[in-house]
Amino acid sequence: MATALVTGASSGLGAEFARQLADRGADLVLVGRNQDGLDAVAAQVRARSRAAEVLVADLLDPTALAAVTARLTDPARPVEILVNNAGFGLPLDFERNDIDAEVAHLRLHDEVPMRLTHAVLAPMLARGHGRILNVASIAAFMPRSTYGAVKRWLVSFSCWAHVTYAPRGVTVTVVCPGFVHTRFHERLGLPPGQEGIPGMLWLQAPDVVRVALRDLARGKAVSIPSLRYKIAARLLPLLPDRLTARIGQSGR
Repeated sequence: MATALVTGASSGLGAEFARQLADRGADLVLVGRNQDGLDAVAAQVRARSRAAEVLVADLLDPTALAAVTARLTDPARPVEILVNNAGFGLPLDFERNDIDAEVAHLRLHDEVPMRLTHAVLAPMLARGHGRILNVASIAAFMPRSTYGAVKRWLVSFSCWAHVTYAPRGVTVTVVCPGFVHTRFHERLGLPPGQEGIPGMLWLQAPDVVRVALRDLARGKAVSIPSLRYKIAARLLPLLPDRLTARIGQSGR
């Protein structure tokens, strides 16, 4: 059976990716910083009769990142699916944010997926098959502080990589959800109901992951869950930056 490695797998979308991949017959390598969270997800995967390997790693630590890279390139235990999901948010007030936090934000959302993608590409290309899924955001289609910027880079990189490597058997899909009910906003200090986002714009994590995995299986370059966000992705780039920047200031 295929083995999938998921980063940021201890909660939220990462944990949901792990559960749904296990339901589809994949064994899992679960990567994250939270040992207890990873162990809980691993138990859920094993309850589905799939193998689960826990790899506790802060991906911003070079030694930990090297350990994940080594797992991706282990010829005895090939990884067929890589899900680059790890990330965190910052307040939108760039001028007030600590610059080191901004650099860490940039590295985790862009440098880390680039390094892990680079690592897994060689064995995937040698086998002639493999799938990579990068988790971006609808924010990539509007000016939204540095979060929109890092996600825009990930979309551009993923689309280029898909065009380049799909003919050789390795597809790269980037998923761009809107606001999703996870602990992402809670970690920003915003309890449910206090994020400043209308209820109709929220998506459920199982629905987002279901669509993303469907589009990954189909070899699509870009996956945008829900019709309303598909419309937004087409409309937002056509609007003036001054207007979309104001739209992007809503919520967190």
